[in-house]
Amino acid sequence: MYKNILFDLYGTLIDIRTNEDKPELWANIALLYGYKGAVYTADELKSDYEKYVAECKEKIRKEYPRHKEIDIPVEEVFEKLFKAKDVKCTQADIKFIAAAFRSMSTDMIKLYDGVIDLLESLKKAGKKIYLLSNAQSYFTMNEMNMLDITKYFDDIFISSDHRVSKPDPIYFEKLIDKHNLDKKETIMVGNDWISDMQGAAAAGIDGLYIHQEISSEITGELQAKWAIMDGDVTKMKQYLI
Repeated sequence: MYKNILFDLYGTLIDIRTNEDKPELWANIALLYGYKGAVYTADELKSDYEKYVAECKEKIRKEYPRHKEIDIPVEEVFEKLFKAKDVKCTQADIKFIAAAFRSMSTDMIKLYDGVIDLLESLKKAGKKIYLLSNAQSYFTMNEMNMLDITKYFDDIFISSDHRVSKPDPIYFEKLIDKHNLDKKETIMVGNDWISDMQGAAAAGIDGLYIHQEISSEITGELQAKWAIMDGDVTKMKQYLI
């Protein structure tokens, strides 16, 4: 029986829809930068944002050549947008911009039905619960706190903090090594057949796949020990407890 449960977040525990291409998003964020003295048009801001994201990715690839799949801390991009206009900013400014950006680009966010009961049942059963998410810390921690699920996790790994993302087995190994987990007693739960399931298989642990509306189409072998194809979170209990 599994003692250690590694969860993906978006599409597994949290149902979310975001859209970063909305013109009003960039217009409103440009307005917020302008309030601080960093004046951009909406188009200029979007273009420079994308440019700095690309630059940051290239920097991370050079710094971490062993990482096959990298991730960047988006807060560095938001900071660069201030510096490019010779405007000093504080961490509070960056956190505010990040929160505004995420909230304005989010069309819907909620927990899937049964998530709280699942997490509480796992804790009562003595399981160790870990998050292994491809996400941005400046976005994700706000959302987890808002949905009141942070308290259930024994540790939280977010790819932007580690400069590596799933399915790279290095990311899995970081969490496994930190907590000295027995791989035979560890399982990855996620909704992505590549990032979650292929990544888990490459790291030498079992996988429980759950297919949700936002899951990508499975076009190859599903490397999961078990699969829930109807998105019913409540069915996870039979495999995890």
